Amino acid sequence: MDSKGRKILLGVTGGIAAYKIPQVARLLMNSGAEVRVVMTESAEQFVTASTLAVLTRHCVYKDLFDRSDEFPVLHVGLGKWADLVLIAPATANIVGKIANGIADDLLSSLLITTAAPVLLAPAMEEGMLHNPHVDRNIRALRDEGVGWIEPDIGELASGDYGKGRMASPEEIATRVEQVLNEQGDPNGSRGDDLRGLNILITAGPTCEDLDPVRFITNRSSGKMGYAIAAQAVRRGAQVTLISGPTALQPPSGVRVIHVRSAEEMLNAARQSFEKVQVAIMAAAVSDYRVAKYSDEKIKGDANKLTLELVQNIDIAADLGRKKGTRIVISFAMETQEGVAMAKAKLTKKKSDLVALNNLCDEGAGFAVDTNVLTLVDVNGGEEALPKMSKTAVGDVLLDRARELVNRQQVK
Repeated sequence: MDSKGRKILLGVTGGIAAYKIPQVARLLMNSGAEVRVVMTESAEQFVTASTLAVLTRHCVYKDLFDRSDEFPVLHVGLGKWADLVLIAPATANIVGKIANGIADDLLSSLLITTAAPVLLAPAMEEGMLHNPHVDRNIRALRDEGVGWIEPDIGELASGDYGKGRMASPEEIATRVEQVLNEQGDPNGSRGDDLRGLNILITAGPTCEDLDPVRFITNRSSGKMGYAIAAQAVRRGAQVTLISGPTALQPPSGVRVIHVRSAEEMLNAARQSFEKVQVAIMAAAVSDYRVAKYSDEKIKGDANKLTLELVQNIDIAADLGRKKGTRIVISFAMETQEGVAMAKAKLTKKKSDLVALNNLCDEGAGFAVDTNVLTLVDVNGGEEALPKMSKTAVGDVLLDRARELVNRQQVK
């Protein structure tokens, strides 16, 4: 791990898993991060402030009204100081406070004020984890872009066996590094150049159900769209990510709308499009759906099965027809005559830019961490990009989006 120079605020709450927090703090310190700790009153039942103060080489803050020469208004100052806020263990109590905007102690008040990504490492009994009120709070936070580290399955404090154990210190430290990498270098040249911009991004595949068992989908992993979303929020944009089914963790700070079918993605995109200046359509949307869904499992004893498919609405084209002054960037995946197809899609979809990738190019395509794109614009321009990480590709596309927005504003 390498988090050199990054500032991590570690919030410790009152769960038995707090006894693991000294190891978490040590791993974060060993990665080069500067760590400061805020503890709730109940956390002191499981770990001492003096232990964490020695490990982090900073005083541990516990009370909303603690005096600090460095931070005249403590909860505001700590919130501004942090590059990331890690809550470990995150109990049902703190989850509920964050989800409902309650600020009745130092940690919860700090979470109301900070603009830094927040990452939760939950620890609670399985019955609490699956309680409908707790589940609602968890879903609300995750949809708002709060980071979540899945708890482990094992023996719990009560002696029961189930899901709810806090993830291992090593897994928590790794996840912290991932979130910080998504943010990128805070001193990088792009900075927060997208602040004030609202961006809609679609990602992942869609699934078209045939019956209760089977569905049609594609090989998309969602990595491209998620990488664009991570870079956009790092650069200060307000991001709405509409995601088909993927195994990816949404980037911290991103508002996520989970969908399954092309129709669900279309409806979500139409609603979100009204509030953005840029839409980047990176999802691999199913072109067709079954004409008639079967409520019963289709029998598999016939030698042949014929399915009638009907075409789905092209989401990018639908948004393009009503874009006005908004910018729409589409993706095209081809295996032949790529540039010609991309130019045709520019016209058909009324997009401002098409990002073309060819499955025949090494390093392009599904489920890999790189991509090879050719950018085709409405003025006939073609820019072939070398193979690069999807994170770097995301920055290039966001650069183009910013340029297009600026041009639109001076018209």
